[in-house]
Amino acid sequence: MGTEKSPVRLYRHLLSGHCHRVELFLSLLGVPYHPVEVDFALGEHKAPEFLALNPFGQIPVLVDGDVVLADSNAILIYLALTHDPSRRWYPADPKSMASIQRWLSVAAGQLAYGPAAARLVTVFKLPLDGDRATAIAGQLFALLDAELDARSFLLGDEATIADVALYSYTRRAPEGGIALKPYPHIRAWLSRIEALPGFVPMPEVPGKSVE
Repeated sequence: MGTEKSPVRLYRHLLSGHCHRVELFLSLLGVPYHPVEVDFALGEHKAPEFLALNPFGQIPVLVDGDVVLADSNAILIYLALTHDPSRRWYPADPKSMASIQRWLSVAAGQLAYGPAAARLVTVFKLPLDGDRATAIAGQLFALLDAELDARSFLLGDEATIADVALYSYTRRAPEGGIALKPYPHIRAWLSRIEALPGFVPMPEVPGKSVE
């Protein structure tokens, strides 16, 4: 008899946008998984057993059989290549792959240092430069709103992992004091993502989501 493969495990924190983008994609793909909560207040991300999974001490971490993978964007690519045979979410043509990489770089760059950082200041009280984060967010959202004027999703008519990578911290930008009201095309794009089969929302921080 063969051995049954263990379910996918996702080490996460509920209020992390990096974790939510992976959870969102797992749900969009219909991939069942077992969430494992990592308590930052207790320092569980620095415990030896967690550092054995990710020496950087960061979440999320995905465990899929023998595969242990950190970094949310890397996990999105892995899931797209292993659980989406249609390649809808990560098209195989060079132009699409390069365009997606562009947006994954934005997710790790301007999105992380803008809306995500502003949220870290207001929600988690991290000693970051809130004014700089707000300025970066404004520049990013102006560009993103202009790009979405001409198409439904970041690459065209179909959602890809690029949209998944940018969704969570954009939707929760108001928790960092970044209003979405000035960006109608972004708000319409968020609504289109939220209408996708399998969509799951990111938990709100009470009292912080003000458009």
